[in-house]
Amino acid sequence: MGDSAANRDEVSLPVSSAAEWEALKPALRASLWRLLGELPETFVPEPTILSRRRCKGYCLERFSFDNRGGAKVFGYAMIPSGGEQPYPAILYHHYHGGRYAQGKEEIRRRAFARWRGGHGLITGEELVRAGYLVLCIDAYAFGERRFCGPANVKERPPHTEASLFKAFLWQGATLWGMMVRDDLLAMNYLSSRPDVDAGRIAAMGMSMGATRSWWLAALDERIKVTVSVACLTRYQNLLEQGLLAQHGIYYYVPRMIREGMDIEKVVGLIAPRAHLTLTGDSDEGSPAEGVRIINEFQRRLYGGYGSENFRGVIYEDAGHTYTPQMWAETLQWLAKKL
Repeated sequence: MGDSAANRDEVSLPVSSAAEWEALKPALRASLWRLLGELPETFVPEPTILSRRRCKGYCLERFSFDNRGGAKVFGYAMIPSGGEQPYPAILYHHYHGGRYAQGKEEIRRRAFARWRGGHGLITGEELVRAGYLVLCIDAYAFGERRFCGPANVKERPPHTEASLFKAFLWQGATLWGMMVRDDLLAMNYLSSRPDVDAGRIAAMGMSMGATRSWWLAALDERIKVTVSVACLTRYQNLLEQGLLAQHGIYYYVPRMIREGMDIEKVVGLIAPRAHLTLTGDSDEGSPAEGVRIINEFQRRLYGGYGSENFRGVIYEDAGHTYTPQMWAETLQWLAKKL
């Protein structure tokens, strides 16, 4: 294991100071929103609480809300038993892995035991018992939404996901844009809860969950801490190595490379807020050469702020997984930064 390093000649910043980067951020964010497509306006949802159950060390709420984009969103909130309110909170993003039936259940199952070397812990319970209020929603085509595509119950995943991708394109939107929008709605709800400290909210996840986390944090400065595990993909390196099949159709946003919006710039919009990236050097979905470029870009950027809020680690002989070492690093980062 070691901090990632890149050939400094390969990594250059488009600005010479933190002030210049701050001045550039609004235009970069506007470009990202435009590339995501014509999305419905956002709002603060007022969910319906479908059930509330006492569990060991926490209360589990199951809720739903209308996203005003033609879909109902389902989610869980795990609220600590005891402790001082308002709580620091975590917007947890579930992974893909073809586990369409799982979705938000990731926070209540030993979801990572299936990954080689994975930690096998129940992440939501670990986090809530550490004092964080945890909220997680089903993404499009996952969990309670896996039959909620254009054909409803006539289609099952992965066809639900593919049909949503096609239907949104016809409407001028993108599936990824609608997923990010749902995550933003979840953030709006989470920050509006009276039992949440809106100034201490983190976004985290593994694989697709990691990508959802750093995209949302790039677009929404209310997220103070981000943890990205096993998905930090630089598009040009993925393309050069012929590894596009490592990601599902949801992952692709038109014109990103053509407009010079590779991921070091997207991730750079999180600066100077706290961001931890953890990646295996054998993870084909995130070629290590690209990860090194992204991480070095961030180090230089955060250095301009005089900030130590960025840490990027590449683990030797690790693939697409969430190991015990990565989990320990995650908890330490949250404790220190959140």
